[in-house]
Amino acid sequence: MKKYDVVIIGGGPAGLGLAYPLKSNGQKVAVVEENLWGGTCPNRGCDPKKVLLSAVEAKRKGEYLVEKGIQDTPAIKWDDLMKFEKTFTAPVSVGSKQGLVNAGIDVFDGHAEFESANILSVGSDKIESDRFVVATGQRPGRLNIDGDELLQTSTDFLSMDHLPKSLVFVGGGYIAFEFAAIAVAAGAEVHLIHHNDRPLKGFPKDGVDELIDQLKKQGVQFHFNVNINKIIKDNSEIELSDGQGLELKVEKGFVTAGRRPNDDTLNLNQIGVETDQHGIKVNDHLQTTVENIYAMGDVVSRKQPKLTPVSGFEAQYLSNELLKYGDGITYPAIPTLVYGMPKLAQVGLSVEEAQKQADKYDINKLDMTGWFSYKRTNEPVSKAEVVIEKESNRIVGAFVISSEADTVINYLTMIINAKATMSEVQSQIFAYPTEASDLEYFG
Repeated sequence: MKKYDVVIIGGGPAGLGLAYPLKSNGQKVAVVEENLWGGTCPNRGCDPKKVLLSAVEAKRKGEYLVEKGIQDTPAIKWDDLMKFEKTFTAPVSVGSKQGLVNAGIDVFDGHAEFESANILSVGSDKIESDRFVVATGQRPGRLNIDGDELLQTSTDFLSMDHLPKSLVFVGGGYIAFEFAAIAVAAGAEVHLIHHNDRPLKGFPKDGVDELIDQLKKQGVQFHFNVNINKIIKDNSEIELSDGQGLELKVEKGFVTAGRRPNDDTLNLNQIGVETDQHGIKVNDHLQTTVENIYAMGDVVSRKQPKLTPVSGFEAQYLSNELLKYGDGITYPAIPTLVYGMPKLAQVGLSVEEAQKQADKYDINKLDMTGWFSYKRTNEPVSKAEVVIEKESNRIVGAFVISSEADTVINYLTMIINAKATMSEVQSQIFAYPTEASDLEYFG
């Protein structure tokens, strides 16, 4: 039986981000992975999605300027776009595993289960370690209805060689909106079904309504307050029904009703590691209820968003924590995004929370559609809502909808985390005219 200082279960961004610094500090380290090395983000998540969105952005920006200097709108050819996407995803797993091997880190392929707090089985191998770190991420959720097996997942969408003529997304979260924007831009008939009339509830309702309006204009068909209860196969199509009159036939359907943590097949509860519906419970040192077992990344139950940069942040923290016990982890303001054209972005104190504390916060609502930065590209919508703390005159939260929302929200994240006042922001000189030079008008 091999013995290690630290064994990491999960070879994704969190696991890789922890393994290398531990090894470089003299720890004997092993990493276990039962699926694709590199994890969800570069193989079947944010990276391939963003490659597909690059074509959407090019198409929509061209459309905005038709008869304003652009003659023809670019058309998306799905087959070629997917070939381009695979140039990014194909090398990831092999390269990620080989990088660990080259660094002298032991790797194990296979499913892991705890036999005790110090012994892990991986297939026929048994591994002993002083400390374990669980970084197994999440997987797509399912609907648990009759015919659910006929729906595919986000993994399938991001690996489709050919785009179906019609498709449906069941569930109205980030992934559904992003995939709907991609598929409709590529020429498919697109439907999105959600069980109530308030999708993306973490964002301001007026901003979400604006996004829905833009996607409707692009061709996405929304079905709100619909609970699908049956799916059947009908020749080359599937038919979805809710028992209340909706009968929708499409070539392919995808379940986009959230994700669930990969914490249920490791034998965790039997060795005393506590979990809840959101994942593994940890303290502010990322330590589970078993002293020598830690957890990080998307498998953790926490209020912070489950995003790749957050996993990397936790890996950086834990690399120091495991070498020398220190202060508990402190998270900065973390931006969240729904990609598409336009994009939704949010960071810091939410507009909804600020509205509940009107004595402490002002909310500046900005319609930037007519500002030069957006008017020059003829964008249909560009708006922001900025939360200002009255006493300090600091930006403490923001929401943005525009094609450049990802860039703007990163600026605002830096301002919030630096605790900069509006006077300090306005004292900077930025390249003009850019989204950065617009920041002085946000206060």
